[in-house]
Order: sequence, then structure tokens, then C-alpha cells
Amino acid sequence: MMPKMDGFALAKEIRLVNQEIPIIFLTAKNLKNDILDGFKIGADDYLTKPFSMDELVYRMEAILRRVKGKAKKAQTVYHIGAYTFDTQRQLLTTEDSQTKLTTKESELLALLCAHANQILERELALKTIWIDDNYFNARSMDVYITKLRKHLKADPRVEINNVHGKGYRLIIPEN
Repeated sequence: MMPKMDGFALAKEIRLVNQEIPIIFLTAKNLKNDILDGFKIGADDYLTKPFSMDELVYRMEAILRRVKGKAKKAQTVYHIGAYTFDTQRQLLTTEDSQTKLTTKESELLALLCAHANQILERELALKTIWIDDNYFNARSMDVYITKLRKHLKADPRVEINNVHGKGYRLIIPEN
């Protein structure tokens, strides 16, 4: 029912490229076969019209919790220039030193590492770590970025850059 391509065709194309992107069908197609086809294609959920916006929000939050949980388990150790960052133990180590990070520092550095050499959008970081992107949490995140820069200053190849109007970019040397 979308212009140029229906939702089933679009979902198939998305699944060919990426298996991890959550897909929720919001549709008027409420026949049992349509619903089963949606799940066969790879939908994470299928909601038929009319639906409650509250229900949609809760379903989206549930899917995002599962996706976030998988992402956290994906990698627990990152190599950042001269540093090794163990997300489980919240340790940032070099040959000469070991720094125990706070929980927020560790969560923020892990998110930056997961988006290394790419822009980590400010809103995503705030909503992922602080759950809300209000002014006070944004100022708090700025303080944590400053702390992380101090922790990483021993290796001049590693930087956390501000991307004006977007967020931050963790620059790490390519191996």
C-alpha cells in the first residue's frame, strides 16, 4: 500500500542487507496469511490498524531493549590506539597504567567505541545512557566527554571530536 513498493518487498530488501534492523509492520492487512508472511520475512512485530499509540510505543521499547541487549553482548573488549578497554570490568589499560572508569564513563566510552570513527549522535547517547535527552543530562554528558578525553590523552592518535549540531566522533587509528 506504500507508493512504488509494498511493505513486504521493502522488508525483504532490508533483510538482504541487514538482519539486525528492527522491523515493525503497521498495516491494515489483518488476514492471518498476511501476518504470517510478515513474520516469515523477518518482522520483529506486526501491528494492525487501528492500534493504540501507547501500545506501539511499548512494543518499540521492548524491541529496542532486546536489540540493545544483543549489542552489549557483541563486544566486551575494544582496542583504542594504545589502550585496551574492557567494558565488563570498566577498565581502561595501557602498558603503563590501568584506570577504573565510572559506570557512566564506561557506558559512554563503549557507545563511542561501537561507533568508532563515525558520528555518535548526541540524542542517541543521551537516550541510551541517561534515558532522557533533557538539558541537564546533556550537560552531564559533556562533563563525561571531558573526563574521557583526559583518560585518553596519553595517546595523541586517539581523539573525541565534537561534531557541531550532531554529536561526537571517537577517532582511533586504523590497524
